[in-house]
Amino acid sequence: MPARPVVVKLGSSLVAREDGEPRREVVAEAAAAIAARIAAGVPVAVVSSGAIALGRGRLRQPPRRLPQLQAASALGQAELQRLWQEAFAPHSLQVAQILLTATDITERRSYLNVREALTAVFGARAVPVINENDATATDEISFGDNDVLAAQTAVLLRAQRLVLLTSVGGILSAPPDHDGAQIVSHGDEVDASMFGAGSRLGRGGVGSKVAAARLASAGGVETYVAAPGDLAELLSGGRAGTRFAPGDRAEPAFKLWLRYGKRIESELTIDNGAARAIRHGGASLLAVGVLDHSHPFRAGDGVLIRDGRGEPVARGIASVDAGALDGRPRDIEVVNRDRLVLD
Repeated sequence: MPARPVVVKLGSSLVAREDGEPRREVVAEAAAAIAARIAAGVPVAVVSSGAIALGRGRLRQPPRRLPQLQAASALGQAELQRLWQEAFAPHSLQVAQILLTATDITERRSYLNVREALTAVFGARAVPVINENDATATDEISFGDNDVLAAQTAVLLRAQRLVLLTSVGGILSAPPDHDGAQIVSHGDEVDASMFGAGSRLGRGGVGSKVAAARLASAGGVETYVAAPGDLAELLSGGRAGTRFAPGDRAEPAFKLWLRYGKRIESELTIDNGAARAIRHGGASLLAVGVLDHSHPFRAGDGVLIRDGRGEPVARGIASVDAGALDGRPRDIEVVNRDRLVLD
């Protein structure tokens, strides 16, 4: 049986300097550690930020609006790819560029296609370098950040480990400028009061890394937030930084995709009877139980289901358009129980 892959994520501040110049030494060090693991028979995927940071210096003015950010990404993407190609060339490894948008993860068919494409790249003994396709993303440069993309990729690949690299070497017990701030070893000891602001180049911040780590661990992926210097140790099976243990019972891939990957287009408020039937009876959601919805939606859209008190009940995939709810017909199935997951 082939070895389960490892996913490694580097943020913009590790790939590019404040002036937009690449950090070649950091990328080269990461490539050397990854190449050694590939030589040992373990496939490794890289999720790399940095396209906007590398490309913004080529614009006549600093990018502020979405079209300017997209232009910076388009200009920087080629440089980012070349940076990784040069880093892996001494190890005789090819690099495959994989650009994803949120749609590639949130639609089931493309989700499976991405997995198959990455598996084929591994089979060619190449390194997939994955980034969000910021040049065409329309949701204000959306997954939100590459921490989330890395976590979703790790779950999609059923990876053995996800390594989120950060300049501070883990999750700190307090913001870095506080006296006595120390790296927290275990992810279950992390809470929101520890989160500091993200770097100026990146979009994720510590809170994003924690959310991404918890997403991956819920999918059965052991996750570490650590420094680039710890990568070789982590790829070899050691421990460093902050560890988020894999969940004891990973949900099926479809449920994980539905919980973490499917974009929510509308929130449905349901009555108490429908909430009980979904929570405790494994029931589908029928139109008669829907009291209201926040936005129009179409069949196939993701919806968040809340009870009358506003508490989340489940999330799922709508079976009908919102217009089908007019008059609250009793027998129309709004969300099938096989296409929802409890919150």
